[in-house]
Amino acid sequence: MWAGGECWIIGGGPSMPRQFNIPEDVIQKVMRRELEPNAYSPYLEPLHSRHIIGINNVYQIGNWIDILFFGDCPWYLVHRLKISNFPGLKVTCCNRFENKRKDGGDGLKYLAKNKEKREGITTDKTMLSFNCNSGSAGINLAVHLGVKRIILLGFDMKIDSRNITHWHGSHGELNKKIKRDPYPRHMRGFPLIKQEADSLGVEIINASPESAIKEFEKVNVGDLL
Repeated sequence: MWAGGECWIIGGGPSMPRQFNIPEDVIQKVMRRELEPNAYSPYLEPLHSRHIIGINNVYQIGNWIDILFFGDCPWYLVHRLKISNFPGLKVTCCNRFENKRKDGGDGLKYLAKNKEKREGITTDKTMLSFNCNSGSAGINLAVHLGVKRIILLGFDMKIDSRNITHWHGSHGELNKKIKRDPYPRHMRGFPLIKQEADSLGVEIINASPESAIKEFEKVNVGDLL
């Protein structure tokens, strides 16, 4: 779909809105759910014309997000009604859709998790290597779409100094406590993703300067735009 092009993958890391100098009071109100995530949209105007894959809650920022991607079934159960109104392409590897029509269930396109290749990048276009998290699986989706340059935004992959994991607050209940650090597990696939992206001629840039991911060149959004 985007053969030879570039795409941005926006994740949930709390550094994302701060890259665009969104006022702190706006960020805090979004995190407390006093404002909807679309409050961020005017500040992200430089991305409105780019190819965008939004991971999980990112679809709520604006209809300029081209693709909503998620892999976790519990997330879907929380957002099912809201995503039914999202006009962009919706893709998942949540296995509750395995036995449904490819375009069934809220207009979702289903790609299976590759059980034989759980990490890295699978080139089987009916599947994704999940790499233990939706953001990494989104990289595999971008490769399937034919891009040659991927820019990661909001891929912090760590709990920040304020004990925050996501720019939209916690998933599920408000102020949900973090029981365990999920990020060491989430990061296991990146060395192989880097190796296989290089072999496929796909450049991956990390526009999350505070990111714990070490495999990709880190840049500031301002320098890219």
